[in-house]
Amino acid sequence: MTLPSTILSGAVTGLAGPLFSLIDSLFTSDAERAEAKRRLLEQDGQQKLAEAAHQMTAILAEANSADPWTSRARPSFLYIMYLMILASIPMGVVAAVQPEAAHAVAEGMRAWLAAIPEPMWWLFGAGYTGYTAGRSFDKWHQVRDR
Repeated sequence: MTLPSTILSGAVTGLAGPLFSLIDSLFTSDAERAEAKRRLLEQDGQQKLAEAAHQMTAILAEANSADPWTSRARPSFLYIMYLMILASIPMGVVAAVQPEAAHAVAEGMRAWLAAIPEPMWWLFGAGYTGYTAGRSFDKWHQVRDR
């Protein structure tokens, strides 16, 4: 079993200072020290590049999936969140011009969301968490099996 590249990359990056000190004590010439440090940094860069390529492959595979739930579930949720964030801009203008109207809209939205039964919120949260955990497990499992 191999370690995921994120662990290796993090270990190299986190140990760079102590490794540089070890290199300084092991090598006597400045040229040898510089070459050893260059190799260490090169290895770290290659690991980070491989990690980014692997993440991009997973993202592209998910986006190109023939399963419409896989390819649209996350983007659809994010689009709704983006819409809510962007709607705050004109609502800020409305609040400046007609504070009563902005307050009425906010109260209406609050009442609309409060009308959704609490078990539905729990179901949504559990489903979204399950989806996220399942996708994370799948990705981790694929990395581990390689």
